[in-house]
Amino acid sequence: MRLRYSPASPFVRKVLICAHEKGIADRFELVATAPGTDATLQAENPLRQIPSLVTDDGLVLFDSPVICEYLEQLAPQPALYPAGARSRIVALRLQAIGDGIGDAALARRMESMRPDGEKSPANMARLQARVAAALDWLEANRDGLDGTPTIGSIAVACGLGYLGLRFAHEDWRPGRPGLTAWYESFAARPSLQATTPSG
Repeated sequence: MRLRYSPASPFVRKVLICAHEKGIADRFELVATAPGTDATLQAENPLRQIPSLVTDDGLVLFDSPVICEYLEQLAPQPALYPAGARSRIVALRLQAIGDGIGDAALARRMESMRPDGEKSPANMARLQARVAAALDWLEANRDGLDGTPTIGSIAVACGLGYLGLRFAHEDWRPGRPGLTAWYESFAARPSLQATTPSG
């Protein structure tokens, strides 16, 4: 399988953590890709985003939720999508909020890199507020965040890891002791240690 990736992307990291948890990370051929400038990515993925995966039989998959679902089918154990109806929907809800943190933080990062005079302070403040609200929600609603890796807990950890990479000067931990304790414990898992974001 060929995975287009960037070591900084929280969405690529989510895929890689799932692969490590399932013991299939060594089956990936990793291709470093800059989404905005790599012309070959457009031919493969009309969204021009990473991660983008080409399976062994040539099927092209894009967007991390789809790729992670594929990995669950490819290697069903250990299961990262709970079997029970309520547990599964809770995990998917966590995936949505974890991905939402990553989306907002990435958009804020891109906005901050625009030339002076083109940046929108109002937009950056709006995105920062969205992340803060998500973090506060997670502090108050930690259902599904325990020591068991699921697609939801993995997504949340990736969102928090990206905040630590790009916005380390804005520590999200104060006032959120429960989320902090969970993250510090979960981040010690070998799959997270092997995929520490950089760049």
